[in-house]
Amino acid sequence: MTPGPSVTSRLSIAQGGSEGPLLVLLHGLGANRDVWRPMTAIADRHWPGRWLAPDLRGHGRSPHEAPYGYATHAADIAALIADEPDGSVTLVGHSFGGVVAALVGTGWFGPRVATVAAFGVKLVWSADEEAKARDLAQRPARAFATRAEAIDRFLKTSGLFGLVDPASDMAASGITGNGDQWRAAMDPRAYGAVGPSIEHILRLSTAPLRLAAGEHDPMVTLEQMRRIDPAARVLAGAAHNAHWQTPAQVWDFATGLS
Repeated sequence: MTPGPSVTSRLSIAQGGSEGPLLVLLHGLGANRDVWRPMTAIADRHWPGRWLAPDLRGHGRSPHEAPYGYATHAADIAALIADEPDGSVTLVGHSFGGVVAALVGTGWFGPRVATVAAFGVKLVWSADEEAKARDLAQRPARAFATRAEAIDRFLKTSGLFGLVDPASDMAASGITGNGDQWRAAMDPRAYGAVGPSIEHILRLSTAPLRLAAGEHDPMVTLEQMRRIDPAARVLAGAAHNAHWQTPAQVWDFATGLS
């Protein structure tokens, strides 16, 4: 049974499990902690300790307060795990969350983690892609007249369109508002983190780093990942949101437990 959400170190989190090693799940840009529901269901059965899934700063129910650089997110997560014994934390990050996890894995922010598992991390950004992200970061949050329009925006921004039922509570978790003002529950300024070399950040991790991506993920190739992790793997049948599509496969990759 998953306890209700709470706010720890200013981040809103979902949590479960009992005493023992800690598993921390970091979502991608535009998503929120609820995207981990398929995997936290597995964690409740198989993880020999506790798990946490925060809404990153600027997302979901966490504070929408700049700055949003990777280091700021890493400092937030480090504060979240500051009281954990060194080597007792496993970080699992999807896409943007994988970059944050790797930066926490440097140890620069205090805690020393046991391992980092990152999947779906976009390693190569073109100049046009970076410019588009910077442009999005400078636009105000778009307001919609209907709840359905805001949900559509959230699902497309998070890459969950076509995977999540728009009528589900998962879809509703990604929006905020009432009456005739609805919007996605993400601060667009969070796009401003894009820019630093992702490959360089991942190489900085002193904790063991494992990489993977869905077989049909358009954002990263096996060749690119193996420049960093020679044992990087492909998750069969999955696309970018492998943790939603094939959670058992991501679980095995990230933890080796079943």
